[in-house]
Amino acid sequence: MRKVIRTVLLLLLLLLALPYVLTPLYANGHPVSTLMLWRWATGASVSRQWIDFRQISPALPRTVIASEDAQFCSHHGIDWDAVKDVLADAEDGDVSRGGSTITQQVAKNLFLWQGRSYVRKALEFPLAMWIDLILPKQRILELYLNIAEWGPSGQFGANAGAGYAFGRSAADLSPREAALLAAILPNPYTRSARKPGPGVRRLAATYVVRARSAELQRCWSEKRPI
Repeated sequence: MRKVIRTVLLLLLLLLALPYVLTPLYANGHPVSTLMLWRWATGASVSRQWIDFRQISPALPRTVIASEDAQFCSHHGIDWDAVKDVLADAEDGDVSRGGSTITQQVAKNLFLWQGRSYVRKALEFPLAMWIDLILPKQRILELYLNIAEWGPSGQFGANAGAGYAFGRSAADLSPREAALLAAILPNPYTRSARKPGPGVRRLAATYVVRARSAELQRCWSEKRPI
């Protein structure tokens, strides 16, 4: 019995260590998300055409940062101010607010599972800080834009999302189209950029304004922005 327990613990430690080993390898290549792997394993459709960061319309990364993670260029994987706000809301009985950064979402999508869970969050926090330490900001955002789910039937990544919603490449998105895509995150099942409802259109209009004022140059001009 002790041998079995030791074996199980060793396997568990190896499983926990695997994302930390894989992260440096993900500085290059076209990795896929755990959700994509799950859909393949269950026979569900997956559509993803990788697009390099510098080919993506500049409107999309600007809008995604402005809408999802305004402190992306300055935090180190975790936005602690947002975490404090979420905890304060929880104390007041409001649990609807999210505080995940883009880096946390990359950690979840690449290595963990979907859905809310204290266990997943406990694994996600140190992993997000490790990803931020190892990978440049631009690469983190490139990964996010290529693994986020952007359609109701297995459309993953900005290219598949733009193709499904607008019939064009992510390289050709206008600011409004980029804002519509940002507005359907993180739930492309109930929100649509292809046929946006009033709520999505309102969000998109807000995100267009936010993106215009976003100061993101330091994210790309320095390997490790201060």
